[in-house]
Amino acid sequence: MQTKRTIFPNKVLPYLLLVPQLAVTLVFFIWPALQAVKSSFEREDPFGFKTTFVWFENYRRLFADPNYLGSLSKTAVFATSVTVLAMSVSLLLAVAVSRVLRTSRLYTTLLVWPYAVAPVVVGVLWWFMFNPTIGIAPYILRGFGVDWNHRVDGVDAMLLVVMAASWKQISYNFLFFVAGLQSIPQSLIEAAAIDGAGPFKRFWTIVFPLLSPTTFFLLIININYAMFDTFGIIDATTQGGPAQATNVLVYKVYSDGFLGLNIGSSSAQSVILMIVVIALTAVQFRYVERRVQY
Repeated sequence: MQTKRTIFPNKVLPYLLLVPQLAVTLVFFIWPALQAVKSSFEREDPFGFKTTFVWFENYRRLFADPNYLGSLSKTAVFATSVTVLAMSVSLLLAVAVSRVLRTSRLYTTLLVWPYAVAPVVVGVLWWFMFNPTIGIAPYILRGFGVDWNHRVDGVDAMLLVVMAASWKQISYNFLFFVAGLQSIPQSLIEAAAIDGAGPFKRFWTIVFPLLSPTTFFLLIININYAMFDTFGIIDATTQGGPAQATNVLVYKVYSDGFLGLNIGSSSAQSVILMIVVIALTAVQFRYVERRVQY
């Protein structure tokens, strides 16, 4: 059977169609990134009247600063916790929907709604729920003998931002996991059930390996989300406190650059953050993708 192919006689048209996307990428991504790299090698006064080229001095000071090194470790804990929590809970919800409520679009829609909420709104919502004075969550926890106060306790503050950031991302992961589960042939699961495999063994040996492409994709997306897109949540809940307990890299770039007016150091931090994310993504494609079964 001969297949029909669409042929565009105008050879310039494909490039013209790419121009809008290329323009947006250049103006809003490439150009700011190049400006940040340039600024990371400079020292600028707070009013922008004088700029001095200092080479790698900003980078040297960063790696000699214990606050920045502490921010690196806090970022690793935060990103790992958000990724694991958001993906595991969303996978559990997706499996529950796929097994029990395969035709319930209302239940699926309700689970997806939190993704439409802005990060700042998410931060404010969780700040109110866990406010030590007026929040409902600390009131309930006090009944179990837990004294919650994220204003003075760094562990409570980190738990708060991890839960808020994970709750925001669960809906996004849920959509892809549900789509992945729906694409798995039911004949494979039924054959395993006939052979005597229990629900957990069927999931671990059949369902989860077939979900590996979706899981790998979401792993990259969630790490990038935790590294870049959680600024609004942290700013609305803890503002990097208490005592810099939640001052992760993306928030430290803002606090040093816009609040501390140290533009050179802030630019150097943004360059390092970009390099870290690119390196993590490259490592995942190099080593983790080997276990993905397409």
